[in-house]
Amino acid sequence: MTEGVAGAEEGGAGGSRAEVRVYLGTYTSWPGGGTGIGLGAYDTATGGLRVTGVVEDVPNPSFVIAAGRRVYAVNEQSDGGVTALAVGPDGVPKVINSQSTGGADPCHLALHKGFLLSANYSSGSVSVHPVRPDGGLGERTDLAVHRGAGPDPDRQEAPHAHQVLPDPTGEFVLAVDLGTDSVYSYRLSDQGKLTPAGTARVHAGAGPRHLAFHPSGKFAYIANELDSTIVVAAYDRGALKPGQKVSTLPAGAPTTPRNYPAEILVSADGRFAYLSNRGHDSVAVFAVERGGAALRLVEATPVGGKFPRHITLDATGRFLLAANQNSDNITTFAVDRATGKLRQVGTVDAPIPVCVALKG
Repeated sequence: MTEGVAGAEEGGAGGSRAEVRVYLGTYTSWPGGGTGIGLGAYDTATGGLRVTGVVEDVPNPSFVIAAGRRVYAVNEQSDGGVTALAVGPDGVPKVINSQSTGGADPCHLALHKGFLLSANYSSGSVSVHPVRPDGGLGERTDLAVHRGAGPDPDRQEAPHAHQVLPDPTGEFVLAVDLGTDSVYSYRLSDQGKLTPAGTARVHAGAGPRHLAFHPSGKFAYIANELDSTIVVAAYDRGALKPGQKVSTLPAGAPTTPRNYPAEILVSADGRFAYLSNRGHDSVAVFAVERGGAALRLVEATPVGGKFPRHITLDATGRFLLAANQNSDNITTFAVDRATGKLRQVGTVDAPIPVCVALKG
């Protein structure tokens, strides 16, 4: 069952260390996978990470988010669900309840206006659940289903929603769909209903997976899984206008194994963007130029593992963590704040790590 997170609060060891809780996503149905949500402690001074336990019996928690003393996880399976947990006085999350998403293989979550939004990959839909006062989840209030397909017969035979997130203003919700080469914009009502507000399409066969906003809110960077590109898009009130397209790989990079970009991040100061390359097994570093309107590849840093899926920057921006799905390890990098470049400073073993969520 669960194990305690020793010293995983800020100001442990008489105040000489500062540790925050970490939640690790994995696949429980895969051979060699975890048994639930992994627990860890992250040292904010050194970037050090240690695994401390697990919350068992949360199936396929491949994406996890933390907000205060609440934790939410997808249950990525054919009968998709989402699970809510509350963090007790001992620092250990305990399951409150779970709800069906009404879709298949949910893979991403976001909290917005008192609701939990989830992206169902295999069924190409977005689910909405109200968050109860105790942090648990109420019955689903909406299910927005995408329509269409793309030119890749293996990956784009149908819609595949891969991310859902609010825009910086909180006025719109965006859903990134790999299967239809589209990003859908919605408004979310106080009753938990999604109303379509627009659709932006990137180039055919791109396979958009995730996007990240520039701090100005005027630009978004769309990471495309199927052709190893990022599209820079101007953004205004729910409307994306795709512009520059830049490769996530350095010139001359090998074409085999095939590369699949995953997570994209932007530094808090808006000067750099980071993207995980699965296959090339690197973290691409981009300089943000022209006030956010352009990206320039600086380097692709070896990730120190295989198939890096989720990456995250800590609250200080001094360290970046990468979850390496196929090598069962999480690597930590020090970030050069002047150049944006990365230097590996640590690694820790974990079973099929696919998400690293620092306490929010």
